Amino acid sequence: MSNYPKIGIRPTIDGRQGGVRESLEEKTMNLAKSVAKLISDNLRNGDGSPVECVIADTTIGRVAESAACAEKFEREGVGSTITVTSCWCYGSETMDMNPYYPKAVWGFNGTERPGAVYLAAVLAAHAQKGLPAFGIYGHDVQDLADDTIPEDVAEKILRFARAAQAVATMRGKSYLSMGSVCMGIAGSIVNPDFFQEYLGMRNESVDLTEIIRRMDEGIYDPVEFEKAMAWTREHCMTNEGEDIANRPEKAKTREQKDSDWEFIVKMMIIMRDLMHGNPRLKELGYKEEALGHNAIAGGFQGQRQWTDFYPNGDYPEALLNTSFDWNGLREAIIVATENDAGNGMAMLFNHLLTGRAQIFSDVRTYWSPEAVKRVTGKELTGRAAGGIIHLINSGTTTLDGTGAATNAAGEPEMKHFWDMTEEDVDACLKATTWYPANRDYFRGGGFSSNFLSKGGMPVTMVRLNFVKGLGPVLQLAEGWTVEIDPEIHNILDKRTDPTWPTTWFVPRLCDKAPFKDVYSVMNNWGANHGAISYGHIGADLITMCSILRIPVCMHNVEDDKIFRPAAWNAFGMDKEGADFRACKNYGPIYK
Repeated sequence: MSNYPKIGIRPTIDGRQGGVRESLEEKTMNLAKSVAKLISDNLRNGDGSPVECVIADTTIGRVAESAACAEKFEREGVGSTITVTSCWCYGSETMDMNPYYPKAVWGFNGTERPGAVYLAAVLAAHAQKGLPAFGIYGHDVQDLADDTIPEDVAEKILRFARAAQAVATMRGKSYLSMGSVCMGIAGSIVNPDFFQEYLGMRNESVDLTEIIRRMDEGIYDPVEFEKAMAWTREHCMTNEGEDIANRPEKAKTREQKDSDWEFIVKMMIIMRDLMHGNPRLKELGYKEEALGHNAIAGGFQGQRQWTDFYPNGDYPEALLNTSFDWNGLREAIIVATENDAGNGMAMLFNHLLTGRAQIFSDVRTYWSPEAVKRVTGKELTGRAAGGIIHLINSGTTTLDGTGAATNAAGEPEMKHFWDMTEEDVDACLKATTWYPANRDYFRGGGFSSNFLSKGGMPVTMVRLNFVKGLGPVLQLAEGWTVEIDPEIHNILDKRTDPTWPTTWFVPRLCDKAPFKDVYSVMNNWGANHGAISYGHIGADLITMCSILRIPVCMHNVEDDKIFRPAAWNAFGMDKEGADFRACKNYGPIYK
């Protein structure tokens, strides 16, 4: 992607000429410039480019200037707005009226001019007109000449900007279903009304025979295929594990395995081309195929119709979801295994907020300390002492999830791709073993990645669910990856499938009912999969979901970090109940 939305900055001002307005022009515009700099210095788009801001040509004191600003923002590709002021302004004349723009207002906390009074008035106007806006008001009084942004204000501006940019980036894009419903998984029953009405996205779909057609007819770049195979032989086939999953009669020959490797590399190239297009195909005479489906995320059905016959999708899914491939470092491409669009969109939400690759896992098993002791004879210790959740899937999760990349302190980190080094890439590849797929599950063969995530990484596990009569709801759990005694890991891992990648997860516990213990988190999880992001990003997710009118039904975020539109305060004093009522009242943005 190259055309990212921009954030519009609206400097509003008291419209009274003859002394009042003139005295505030410089101050108001300086506030706008400070906000734009804060955002561009701290936030990046998915390709690593700074988030761009557009400032209105003039301060906005009357409705004609509001209209001129709106026209400029439409021309410039703005996707959200932040209004800033240090003074009283005419609320309904100066407010942002675009129903599709997420919007926030910063009212400067100063005594010389009543910025807080305008903030309250314009937020009331937003609520009255059904256009929810986030209110930002600093804790401490500033002097009028002070153009700095206090820390608490900066935190809210950046939280809103991250969420708003994520929402704006999704709008107009596609979710591509490759195949259909996998094994009756509810999350892969894709609901186009949700995508259209809540996210402003469209749904695209291709039958999996399209992948075979392109293979058979050579509709891929043969030069890239040779490059990809050379890279795969050097970095993945050299880490091919012995066939520990299959009985001798089910094991494939060396010739068959080599053929599978070529097959799955072609799969990956074709799946990426289906999502994003590829101008090289036009040069090869395939104009239609070169276009792609404008997909910002996608899902691959796989089981069972594909995997009963063809090599599985673990390799292409894992590498697409990774921050690198044979072409070098790049933005991770969000692909949900089993076409679980509910989890795929949770992955996308996480990715757009963080710019990082995502782990896709089964939320497989809760292991209590007592059960671990019974099975292994050993005890869990440290952060894992209260029990652990086994996150594991069939090899589709990102290679970034190894935690083999390290930060300056030598700690494991799932890095932004633009911060990764060749050493990081090499470490992730070496930490990954590619086992021949378990043919009891995957009759067509293929290869599954296997690794054990490093412990100590802060992560957030997320899931988007759908409830009849309620609509979409999101749940999240902040916590950490943990390392456990290797002997315990080996025993527990072998009870599932030792050819698949494992992440041991412990949520942060608190006094909220679903988080009173580790068991309760597992017991309250709403579906079979989870999307796991590096970092504690629950507060950003809550803000983003309030923009999308998706209530959050389960979280362990501190109350003072929760930031929702000011109008949510009118729906009752219980924050989470108010969230549900407000989301229902306003309904989807794009309906």
